[in-house]
Order: sequence, then C-alpha cells, then structure tokens
Amino acid sequence: MTNRWKSIGLAALFAGLTLSASYAEAAGVLTIGRREDSTTFDPIKTAQNIDNWVFSNVYDVLIRVDKTGTKLEPGLAESWTTSDDGLTYTFKIRDAKFSDGTPLTAEDAAYSLLRIRDDAASLWSDSYKVIDTAVATDAHTLTIKLKNPSAPFLSTLALPNASVISKKGMESLGPDAYGEKPIASGAFVVEEWRRGDRVILKKNPNFWQADRVKLDGVEWISVPDDNTRMLNVQAGELDTAIFVPFSRVEELKKDPNLNVDIDASTREDHLLINHAHGALGKKEVRQALDLAIDKKAIVDTVTFGQGTVANSYIPKGALYYYADNLQRPYDPAKAKELLAAAGASDLTLSYLVRAGDEVDEQTAVLVQQQLQKAGITANLQKVDPSQEWDMIVAGDYDVSVNYWTNDILDPDQKTTFVLGHDSNNNYSTNYKSEAVKELVAKARLELDPKKREQMYVDLQKMAKDDVNWIDLYYSPYINVSRKNIENFYQNPLGRFFLEDTVKN
Repeated sequence: MTNRWKSIGLAALFAGLTLSASYAEAAGVLTIGRREDSTTFDPIKTAQNIDNWVFSNVYDVLIRVDKTGTKLEPGLAESWTTSDDGLTYTFKIRDAKFSDGTPLTAEDAAYSLLRIRDDAASLWSDSYKVIDTAVATDAHTLTIKLKNPSAPFLSTLALPNASVISKKGMESLGPDAYGEKPIASGAFVVEEWRRGDRVILKKNPNFWQADRVKLDGVEWISVPDDNTRMLNVQAGELDTAIFVPFSRVEELKKDPNLNVDIDASTREDHLLINHAHGALGKKEVRQALDLAIDKKAIVDTVTFGQGTVANSYIPKGALYYYADNLQRPYDPAKAKELLAAAGASDLTLSYLVRAGDEVDEQTAVLVQQQLQKAGITANLQKVDPSQEWDMIVAGDYDVSVNYWTNDILDPDQKTTFVLGHDSNNNYSTNYKSEAVKELVAKARLELDPKKREQMYVDLQKMAKDDVNWIDLYYSPYINVSRKNIENFYQNPLGRFFLEDTVKN
C-alpha cells in the first residue's frame, strides 16, 4: 500500500509537470481535469458520475433533459405519442448515424432498451422492467408497450445509461471491447483511453448535430489531488477543472484569468452505512450514528457555507422533496444511550476515505472527532479514488461518504436505486425493507400527482426512520475554467453541454 501511494503521488506530480507540453498546440481541444478515471463506456454497467458525465457526450439518448434541468426535449427521438391507456409509446427516430457511418435505426434503440432491461450485467434493470415489448416497426419507428402505466417512463429514457448503442457493433465487438472503445451516437468519439491518465475524445463528424459542435476534441484528465488540479488550471496547463474544493472558491475568484462557475445541482452528500456489518444492521445503532454527527458543523467547516444541511435523500428543489422531513439534532449523549441499549457501546468502524479529495478528507476527520464524543471509534482508511467504488460495491467498508446527483427528473430513479430493490444491494448499503420496497413499486405506477407526492413523502419519512444512510448536505456544482473558455456549463442533473463549449 505504501508503494501504491508513492506511485499515485508521483503520477500526480508528473501530470502537473507535463500537462503544458501536451496541450500547447491543441487549440481546439478542451482539457478537463477531474479526480477519477472512467471505469467503462458500456452504459448499463455503471452508476457513477465519472462515467455518465463523459459518455453523455459520446452517446445520445432518445429523450434529453434540457439545459435548465427541468424539462424533457427531443433527442434521437424527434417526436413521440402516447396511447390513451398510457401503455403504448410510439417514437419517430430522426435520420442519424453512428460514428462508424452506419445508420442509427429504431432497431438499435429497441436493442439498447431491451439490453438495459435484460442483461445480467445491467445495474438499471429494475427501472426498465415495466417495458413489455420494444419493437422497430420500421427503420424510423420505435413502438414500446408497457406492462402497466408508468409515471416516470419518459424521464427514464433520458437516463445516460439508456443511451442508444449500435446493435451490430455490440454484437460484433462484444461488451468488453465496446466498453473500451465504443461506436458513438453523440457529439464525440472515444479516440483513446489511457487508463489511469486520460480519455481522449474527438469530434464525431457523423453526429446529427455536428454543426453545433465547436470543439475539435475533449480530453478528460485524471488529476486525483484537488490542489494539483487547481494549480494546473491556474498555470494554464488545464483549460478547466471540476470538483473545485470549497476552500479554494474565494481565492480562485480573485484570479483574473479564471471563471469560477457555481451551478445549481441535485447533489446530495451522505454517509453510506453497510447494514450487513454487525451492529450496523440494528436501526437503533444507525440512529445513534445520525445523532452523533453534527451536519451544521460540516456545512460551516467543510463547505465554507456553500452547502445546506440535508434532511432527505431527495435533494432540495427536486420533484416531491419533503421540506419538513425529520432532521435529527446533534446529540452525542443521546447517541451513547442508544448504543448502550443496543449493546454496541464499544462500536469501532472502518471509514473509507478518498485520498486526495480535500473535502472528503476534511469531512472524515471532522466526523471521526464527532463520533468519538459518542464513544464510537472510526478508523480512517484512505484509498485511491479509483479503488473506492469497487470496495463499496464489494461491501469492503463500514461507513463512507459518497454523493449522488440525479440523472433524470423523476425521483423514481434514485428511490429505486437506493431504497427499492436488491439487485445492487440498495446502493451497496444492504438496506432491506419490504414495506419500503413495495411502496417504491407502487409510487412508480401511481399517475395521480397528489397521491404520488404523498407516497414520496412517506418514503422520505420511512428512509429517515430506518436511516438507510445519513443525509449530510446539499451543495452546488463548482467548476473553474480559463477566461478563454465559453459555455462550459453543467445542468442540475450533472450533464456537461460540451457540444456548445467554445475554446478561443
């Protein structure tokens, strides 16, 4: 492990030293610094922003979410109609091509939807099981029949993981090869993926909106250390960087060469709890953890006031957010009482931390100190950000701070993924509640907005009572770019509209 950390540190150092040489002549190529590397370009196999935010500009979807993050608009489907009974959707597929020049047809769209529904590797199958059949009635007509009416159905078609892929390409290349270098349906093509370093994209001349794309290419570069990444932008070695540390915002705003963009988001940071590990399976123990953490102190100390205390898994401002949801007070004494009653007075936890993530590291130290006041020992385990997700999925953790940004407008997606089914162990928390699971399924079918809203209010209350995880805070997206970059924008659902970005 020591050698691994040395190699990561050296990699970050060399990245900082060599960036300027790499991009000195790449006038039409936008460079974006980020923490982690991608994990796959197979849309159905990931639930991570580090993947979705890249392939949202490599793939296109049938229906898109607009720049405001509040409305649906046509994508590869230029129009659609719905039957009176709400069971049949007919989509008109526009004239479009894949990056290899082959026609993009309704058959490709049907294949993509059935694959996300049926493939054993799909992380999203539950959200698409409502599809009974998806058939290409001709090259430009896709007909989807549902098993029952579904309130969030159109919204789920805008999920990046439901992107339209090439049926012929996937069947000939296979998922592993396609996941490394896909055939694109979006604005950019994957030219090269240097694992652990960067993803190199180039403009897709066959994209149906190719005239809209101003950039020649985009390079997503992994710079794990937050401070190094900010220094790279300040030095002109990167055009832009995402995940600006809260502590650096005011300083970067004063740099005349930079723009700091603070965009509205659906981001919610939370403390994941592995319910399968010993005493953490007891609700009273999880409630004690919630009482032992001072969220306001985290907001003030770690986010420098940019965040607001969270009280629900549904972010403030999103559809059906319940503003009056329970917010447990900071009460370490009460936490001690609950732990003693549950026979967990000497609780010791393994706390997984993303190394180099300034906010995550600061939060970990603060939470560790707060838990200690309730008699809880949290041993911090720092790991490479690229390792962290695999460890969480494997259940190799007790607690770990993570975050979620909504990918669709409807709350069904997040609710299903973190509360409503077992195929991904409810976001790897191993949370189980049959009552919650049943209500999640019912809310998906309810078409009356008032009844549906009440279902989501009840779900927020139930999740808080069970402490499926601990809600920490909501915060905006904070990105930085050089002054010569225009329209580097991220909508509330996290999508970067790189097809509109300009590098002067």
